Amino acid sequence: MSTVSTPTRSGSRSATPPAGLPRLIPTPLATDLASHLTHFGPVRPSRDLHGLLSQVGDAGLRGRGGAGFPTATKLAAVARSAGRRSLLGRRTPVVVANGTEGEPASVKDVTLLSYAPHLVLDGMAVAAAALGADEAVLCVDRRHNGLFSSLACALAERADLDPIPIRLAAAPSRYITGEESALVHWLNGGDARPTSVPPRPFERGVADRPTLVDNVETLAQMALIARFGAAWWRSVGSPEDPGSFLVTITDGRRVPAVFEVASGRRLSTLLQHAGIAPTTPVLVGGYFGSWLSPEQAAAVSLTRTDLARFGASLGCGVIAALPDTVCPLREVARVARWLGTQTAGQCGPCVHGLPAIASTVEALGRADVGHRADAELRRLMPLVSGRGGCKMPDGAIRFVASAVEVFRDHIEDHRHGVCGRLDVRPVLPVPSADGAWR
Repeated sequence: MSTVSTPTRSGSRSATPPAGLPRLIPTPLATDLASHLTHFGPVRPSRDLHGLLSQVGDAGLRGRGGAGFPTATKLAAVARSAGRRSLLGRRTPVVVANGTEGEPASVKDVTLLSYAPHLVLDGMAVAAAALGADEAVLCVDRRHNGLFSSLACALAERADLDPIPIRLAAAPSRYITGEESALVHWLNGGDARPTSVPPRPFERGVADRPTLVDNVETLAQMALIARFGAAWWRSVGSPEDPGSFLVTITDGRRVPAVFEVASGRRLSTLLQHAGIAPTTPVLVGGYFGSWLSPEQAAAVSLTRTDLARFGASLGCGVIAALPDTVCPLREVARVARWLGTQTAGQCGPCVHGLPAIASTVEALGRADVGHRADAELRRLMPLVSGRGGCKMPDGAIRFVASAVEVFRDHIEDHRHGVCGRLDVRPVLPVPSADGAWR
């Protein structure tokens, strides 16, 4: 593969782009700036917005935070908002890197920030320069004290490198903090809760200015595209979903592992590579995601279209396998109960609907009330789905509804008192009352 050359302020030339995977987290690690530049080469932030939009659009990059929105479209929307006259006055954009990772089962973003911080910071600098932003904020969960310190050191290393200063912000440890309007509301001095939209943050965000809110992995991918080009970035993955992405794989019995995966790979192959038997139910997409049966997991590839055949999406990149010694009903009920505690407290579908659904899930397997609970769950879910002030209820319903479908036989076993799965150690982590994530 040929070397891609990019002029820089120092006159040096860029490194040779990686020929395969991994791309995002180099081996050996390059956590300090000097090693980072040796491995990746420098990147030159440019005010050429059209050039960046063309590169990112041609690459087909989509957001890596959960929604999968086209990144070039979001960049263009911020630029258009910045160009409009407004009675609000100053319209200079703001760039926000979302590294809050409120999904308990995910560790991909904290891993990326720990092992490739400068790639994320490069992406922030590239986006800020192209948009003409004069403020950039990197948000991480406040419980990661060590990560916060290491990122502060990374920023100090590049104090003279970036076109504008980048500041760190320690965000609240809540599931909904990472929703972009909730993060903007918190940065504006409020609590971390989703707000009514429109306007979206790209129209009026931090300090009422057009704001680009992107997941940290999205920005790291943008930095790679800015260095090595769209054609190189599309050289892995499928034509429909080009490129690579980070996933967290866990079965609750080992430390969660982060893999960089080319789009289009078979889920069963990935599970085998992670040391997990492909004969187990799998949660894809985290707690806003969907359960797949062993048969579905064996048949699906990791693309948007193929996952959609089973009502699933990659979401935040969590793939959680459920060992056959663990009661799935117990796991689903525990997560549903926790989701009911994570609401913003501002609309009925969350405040009343999610706790009611959690109680109903807990009753599904009881011999005396299980059939009534089944009927009640079917009644409640349409009353909650699509009616919330944010996507919190929809995600919780997707999680529960897919579980009821995949674990239908096991629920019936419960009603006849024959579960037999005595391993009570939790597989799916949820934060406890003391704030520790278990």
